[in-house]
Amino acid sequence: RALSLTALLLGCLALLGVGGNLLVLLLYSKFPRLRTPTHLFLVNLSLGDLLVSLFGVTFTFASCLRNGWVWDAVGCAWDGFSGSLFGFVSITTLTVLAYERYIRVVHARVINFSWAWRAITYIWLYSLAWAGAPLLGWNRYILDIHGLGCTVDWRSKDANDSSFVLFLFLGCLVVPVGIIAHCYGHILYSVRMLRCVEDLQTIQVIKMLRYEKKVAKMCFLMAFVFLTCWMPYIVTRFLVVNGYGHLVTPTVSIVSYLFAKSSTVYNPVIYIFMNRKFRRSLLQLLCFRLLRCQRPAKNLPAAESEMHIRPIVMSQKDGDRPKKKVTFNSSSIIFIITSDESLSVEDSDRSSASKVDVIQVRPL
Repeated sequence: RALSLTALLLGCLALLGVGGNLLVLLLYSKFPRLRTPTHLFLVNLSLGDLLVSLFGVTFTFASCLRNGWVWDAVGCAWDGFSGSLFGFVSITTLTVLAYERYIRVVHARVINFSWAWRAITYIWLYSLAWAGAPLLGWNRYILDIHGLGCTVDWRSKDANDSSFVLFLFLGCLVVPVGIIAHCYGHILYSVRMLRCVEDLQTIQVIKMLRYEKKVAKMCFLMAFVFLTCWMPYIVTRFLVVNGYGHLVTPTVSIVSYLFAKSSTVYNPVIYIFMNRKFRRSLLQLLCFRLLRCQRPAKNLPAAESEMHIRPIVMSQKDGDRPKKKVTFNSSSIIFIITSDESLSVEDSDRSSASKVDVIQVRPL
């Protein structure tokens, strides 16, 4: 009966994970407004979660239905490898996403698609290296404590196996969590400092900063939920590694495993509730042609590395002093005040005939 309940829970998690993450991939492919470098990382995260839902729980689900593990050594190796690979992809993507938000908000730099694709390539290669190491003799994949799936050998005291476990904790847990905490800590500090000078900024820049803060909150929530789901599994494996394996019963092991796999379900829900672009796209996909869905987006960032320079304030009465035009560049939050209405940023770099005052505002 317990195995039937476990199979039911695993099946529900797999169906929800497949449905939600397929929806994210469909929205990204259908709506051009979602095709930005930041959303590319979200798509990579959804792809990893989708593959976990398809392949990472398949053998365990079948084992629950058959009342025990019935696969051979090759099946065990594949089950352990696939679960590890896609899990590493998720935590590494969240780490890179935190760094992308850090350089976007704190250093006011915008990444392009070339940078994003290179980062995603490194994410998969890094994850593949860690997941493939046990297949090459550095540790190995064996049957887990609950006997329904495979994982690395946490119990072994052999120097070769112990060294892998130690470096695995460092490279796939300690370092990523440290980078995530560092990036979001600096983002929080910068946002708080920007509030002090908010009165000096234009309405458009304030909206842009609020948008960046919302995206950073969404990314932080995804990292927090992922780590929360995986924490019971990490704690039980940490106990096993340190010689307290008798405290980890098969029931505790399978419950922590279910919590870890549930992380694949939450991210699409977070996208829809916290990301206005995904929400608007979903409404259009469902054919709810609401008025606000057909209005052009006002505060969405450009999909390219820089937005075009556009005017913010132009006010002048006849007889007053020369016209002033205020423009900004969203990639570096630069204000340019010129006395010549036809002068652009590029013109100001090439011509010294007209006086140009440049004020650059960055997070403190």
